[in-house]
Amino acid sequence: MFKNSSKILFYLILMLGTLITVSANSWLGAWMGLEINLLSFIPLMNDTNNLMSTEASLKYFLTQALASLVLLFSMIIAMLKFNFIYMMPMNMSLDYIYYIIMSSLLMKAGTAPFHFWFPSIMEGISWINALILMTWQKIAPLMIISYLIIKNFFVTVIVLSILIGSLGGLNQTSLRKIMAFSSINHLGWMLSAMLCNSMLWMLYFLMYSFLSMNLVYFFNLFKLFHLNQLFSLFFSSKTIKFSLFLNILSLGGLPPFLGFLPKWMVIQYLSMNNQMFLMSWITMMTLITLFFYLRMSYAAFMLNYYENNWINQNYKNNFSMKIYLINSFFSINGLFIISMIFFIF
Repeated sequence: MFKNSSKILFYLILMLGTLITVSANSWLGAWMGLEINLLSFIPLMNDTNNLMSTEASLKYFLTQALASLVLLFSMIIAMLKFNFIYMMPMNMSLDYIYYIIMSSLLMKAGTAPFHFWFPSIMEGISWINALILMTWQKIAPLMIISYLIIKNFFVTVIVLSILIGSLGGLNQTSLRKIMAFSSINHLGWMLSAMLCNSMLWMLYFLMYSFLSMNLVYFFNLFKLFHLNQLFSLFFSSKTIKFSLFLNILSLGGLPPFLGFLPKWMVIQYLSMNNQMFLMSWITMMTLITLFFYLRMSYAAFMLNYYENNWINQNYKNNFSMKIYLINSFFSINGLFIISMIFFIF
């Protein structure tokens, strides 16, 4: 990961750009942080061993540059409307300006119906970059979106994100595309959490990032990129197979795993706010995502499934595998641990 020393610089600038956006007190400062974040991530996407990485980085640059252009244009219109209205006649209401700003930020985050770039870019990058794209790169846009909540527009985006994220992953065989559509589905849940509580979406995001990190760590360790590789993969331990299976179900939000906790809280807040249609929709459509999660974990679920014996690498005493199993313990038993803490205190 850090064989090239310049990558350390780009990772630091990447984090700096996000922190600038989160801590900015003006729209221009937030836009500048987004641009720094964009320009530092593109060099990290290039991989000499992957021919698709150049195409993915170009697609990412074009879509993010378009979103940044629309965001800057709408910010200029808003400033003219508020401060310099005598310089330029404005017939556009403020609501439409908010819609334009929100649409550009949703495109940056990769939510439906602005998701067209996300799965194809995920397919062309490495697992480490895919994890950054699914987690860290969403912090800045989601933080700004949380300042501009438009309820009716939000509900439409949530419904579409849950629908596309659920149905889009059904016919996929690439693990990176499956994780991309899973991310779109989880973005719908995060936006639903924003309607309920300003801190709830942050909790959901932290849980989702932790669970995604576990799965991506495993896929990167075994160099898995397609669904058929899971069936032919040799697991040296039944514990590893079982932990993979439970991690996938935890990401799907099946109780009593850790991934169920933030969804449980979102469902509770939505029912308290009388958002019954939205709660029913996101709950029913998320059941479809469990189908392709179960497809991913089928080889682990069948503990006596056919295994290739000619792959004789032993991961039992591997330090990386020990870290994965420790993280898996928390993601599997996290809900029980948190419930005990609430019960005690």
